[in-house]
Parts: sequence; structure tokens; C-alpha cells
Amino acid sequence: MTFELFIFYFLAGVACTSGVMMITIKDPVKAALWLVLAFIATAGVWITAQAEFLGLVLILVYVGAVMVLFLFVVMMLDINLSILKEGFTQYLPIGTMVVLSIAAMMYMVLGPENFGLDVTGAPVVHPEDYSNTQAIGLELYTVHVYAFILAAVLLLLGIVAAIALSLRRRPTGEVLYQDIDKQVKTQASDRFKMIKMKSEIEEPIKPKEEEEK
Repeated sequence: MTFELFIFYFLAGVACTSGVMMITIKDPVKAALWLVLAFIATAGVWITAQAEFLGLVLILVYVGAVMVLFLFVVMMLDINLSILKEGFTQYLPIGTMVVLSIAAMMYMVLGPENFGLDVTGAPVVHPEDYSNTQAIGLELYTVHVYAFILAAVLLLLGIVAAIALSLRRRPTGEVLYQDIDKQVKTQASDRFKMIKMKSEIEEPIKPKEEEEK
């Protein structure tokens, strides 16, 4: 066994173990941390496969942004674990059937008959000046450009739907809302007004002894 093969099996084992721990552990914060470890191990597998750009993007985007936000939301929410455990045995047969179906479909697509080295061949060894970022960009923006645009539209729809679902209109007495049309039409005379008044002279403060007298 070569050193590269040992690193691959080590990172793959860490990723599989982290994934199993993530879905079996009870604490949601610890589950998110196990998911972070799975992302890091998967990024290491991609880097060993000469996909450095994808590995770095996985760490920067998912671990550095998405998972940090997810951890922040999980820690801010008051999650009642007893409610989540209700009905676990009731839906266990359905969950088992779904898991077996997904595992069968993954085996049919990623099995050795369709995804083995005898079918795909050994990966090409590229020179040092090879840029996988450029190769991914050319493939993404030429062959898969329509799928890329469709994915961007779906993400935009997801963002708009999340904002629409979480938007709650509060009464005017509780919160102040901006009226953009009124702000644009505001004149200087509406904001600034000159007032003439007589000057006032404050009386000098008397000492405490004189006040007592």
C-alpha cells in the first residue's frame, strides 16, 4: 500500500465515521461539529484526487460560512429534544425503507460495474502548472452552463421563499417602518425650520449658605 492510498483510506474512513456519528448523536451542536469534520475529510479526499479548488471551496464555503451560521442558529434556538424523539418508532420502518432505497440507488450508480477503474480508467497525472480551476470553469460555463444557471435560479428562489416565510408584519405601534416614497419627496423646509426667540439669561446659582438664610 502506497502512502497516497493510505491517506485516501484514512480520510474516507474519517468521513464515513463522521457521517454516521452526525446522524446518530443526540446533541445537535455535536452533530454539526461531526458534520464539519466530515466536510474537512471529504475536502482532503478531493485534494488527493487533484481537485484542489473543490477541496478549498468545500472548506471555505461550507465549513467557514454555512456551518458557522448553522451552529449559531442551533445554539440560539431552544430545541426540545423530547419533542423530536416522539414518533421515532412509528416512522422507523419508513425511514429504513428510504435508507435502503437510497443505498441501492447509490450502489447502482457508483458501484464497481459502473464506476470502477476498469471502466473509468486511472486518473490522468497533470503537470505542476495545470490549473484545475480553469478546467472546471471551462467545463461549467460551456457544457453545463444551462444547469449552472438553473441551479442559480433555484437558489435565488430558495432565498426569496425563506425571506417570505420568515417575514412577519408587526403593528405600527411596536416598530417603525420606512416609507421610501415619503423620504424621497421630503423637502428641506420639512426637515429644517428657523425659529426666532428672545435670548434668555440664566440666573446665577446662589450658594447653599444664602439659600438657607
